[in-house]
Amino acid sequence: MTRPIPQALRERRIVSPRTLLAWHRRLVKQKWTRPPSTGRPPLPEEIRNLIIRLGTDNPRWGFRRVHGELRRLGHKVSPATARRVLRAAGLGPTPRRRPARGERAAFLKAQASGLLATDLFHVDTISLQSLYALFIMEVRTRTIHIPGATAHPTAA
Repeated sequence: MTRPIPQALRERRIVSPRTLLAWHRRLVKQKWTRPPSTGRPPLPEEIRNLIIRLGTDNPRWGFRRVHGELRRLGHKVSPATARRVLRAAGLGPTPRRRPARGERAAFLKAQASGLLATDLFHVDTISLQSLYALFIMEVRTRTIHIPGATAHPTAA
């Protein structure tokens, strides 16, 4: 601890190495016993109420739309903050926007002859070696093809 101190100061011995170590221990102790800083200031109540009002007046709006309206009104609020405030107020996510029934089935039926599905899976052998296998499925016939398996999938 005293080596970084220049020779001239060490010779004068203003403080002893024991005192330096005690001061260091005290600093370390203070660092870890101090309460953590509070972080960001809380969201102002008027903005919180505005987010809740926008969410209740427009039930089909999601948090992204509420965030966009707040930005348009000149308020700097993140989308995550809007989502957190809406959830805390009991306003969950908007209904999912799914395609109408039958659209996906009709699409798959029309395009099945040209669609392939693929995935990569791994199997641990009895010797604890991992083997990785690629498989491809023809959607129309549901035929499975396994082009290969390897222990090193990223090797060229």
